Amino acid sequence: MRFTGARLLGVGLAAGLSAVTIALWTTGRLALYINPESTWFAVSMAIIGLIGCAVSFALPRGAEDDHGHDHGEAHGHAERRSVWATAATVTGGVLATGVVAAIVLTPPATLSAEIAMQRDTGTPPLFQGADTVALAATGDTASFGVGEWASVFATATNPEAFDGDQVTLTGFVTPGGDGFSLTRLVITHCVIDAQPASVAVASSDTYETGKWVTVTGTIRDDGGRLAIHATSIETVAEPKDPYEY
Repeated sequence: MRFTGARLLGVGLAAGLSAVTIALWTTGRLALYINPESTWFAVSMAIIGLIGCAVSFALPRGAEDDHGHDHGEAHGHAERRSVWATAATVTGGVLATGVVAAIVLTPPATLSAEIAMQRDTGTPPLFQGADTVALAATGDTASFGVGEWASVFATATNPEAFDGDQVTLTGFVTPGGDGFSLTRLVITHCVIDAQPASVAVASSDTYETGKWVTVTGTIRDDGGRLAIHATSIETVAEPKDPYEY
């Protein structure tokens, strides 16, 4: 029973996590957990993990305890080793079971606006640098999302240079300023490191926090602080890929 339990907590859970990873990838939902640029690595490791799990079942039960030791070792040492091995197996098994159960039982969902607000420290975004501001100053902003513009809004030393730029951005509503903030969560590697990025939207209309909208408007320098003066705000469904990367 001990060998069977160890096999289940080790190989069984590893196979389960690998299978879930592959299933999320085939259904196009793996991007809800990790940056799409890391998909190839995660899926490759999941396939290798499944192959390794299948091969491991060719080993007889209990073979994992055979480390080539002399079977004449002291009985006390053997017992201590067995106790530590059992404790490590149980602890690791409980943690792994919790992780796999949470992934299997919890349907994939995006991080909420409340989490974005909790993670907002009020400091400039860390995922962009001065090169973003320099690129924006050249007018090459066609590919900019909320994350890039949030970096420009937070760090530009010459905000007047962006006065008059036209933008169309999609994000969800969070409270802020004379209007609201348009926010997206930006992922570097996975949802654990997701950071909120926000740009100010000047508007007399009010919207529910967490509502997804597409804002079209003009960037204005309001006394040294940049804001989007909206010409149109359209409520939209949550995008299939709700994060920026």
